[in-house]
Amino acid sequence: MTLVIIGPVTQDLVVIGGKSTYKVGGATYFQSFVFEKFYNDYLAIVNCCDESIADEFPSRDKVKVILKDDTHFFINSYPNEDNKDYRDQLSNFVQIPILKNDLEEILPENIDGFVINPLNRYDFPTETMDYLKSFNVPIFISVQGFLRIPDVEVNGNYTIKLDTFDNLTNVLEGVSSIFLDEYEASIIGMDFDVDELVITDGSNGSRIISDNYETKINAFACDNIADATGCGDTYMAAYISRRINGYSIKHSGEFASKIASEKLTKFGHY
Repeated sequence: MTLVIIGPVTQDLVVIGGKSTYKVGGATYFQSFVFEKFYNDYLAIVNCCDESIADEFPSRDKVKVILKDDTHFFINSYPNEDNKDYRDQLSNFVQIPILKNDLEEILPENIDGFVINPLNRYDFPTETMDYLKSFNVPIFISVQGFLRIPDVEVNGNYTIKLDTFDNLTNVLEGVSSIFLDEYEASIIGMDFDVDELVITDGSNGSRIISDNYETKINAFACDNIADATGCGDTYMAAYISRRINGYSIKHSGEFASKIASEKLTKFGHY
């Protein structure tokens, strides 16, 4: 059985304290390093215009590339080196959706679950989501990408605005777990019929709501913060790697918090 992680890979520009570095990114990319260590039976499916970008993943034979005519690009800028909870972000907002027919020939025969990582609202059309739900396996979804819309143009890229939309409830209906942060929760609310809502809040920790019961998870102290990009994606993957193996919510949240803290000390992936 295989855990299938699906979502765009990106080319990122990370700016910390005025120092700029180009690197590969995207939630599926960051998560693949966590699953490689803690849940080895996984398959990453990404969409981009350059198949060689898959060579950056921890195991090339666990990556399938859906070739499109463009690649997501993000600029993640941390103006205050001492506050990695705050960043300015720009994106090119490309429209390169992952379609049902992109997936039909490449999905494995036996699937444990899906991890869905949209980076903007165009990535997973309703038809694609309905197709994935038809497998009747757990679906873990990061909601942030569905909320992203372009705002102000800056040199060909766009600042990012988060907003809900009428069909969001239908998109999320039937998934097992939704991952979001406190600001996103304030936009869309928490009234969704899912097993778990996992709500992160940076250095303030996280909280997990299941069956109307809230479990608070403290953040692990981190004295040497190098790079916060991908930290939430790392938390999500670490949490899933435990929950899908039957560990409790509290254990899984504390494990995810620890792994996310360790990622903070590294530039790039976990």
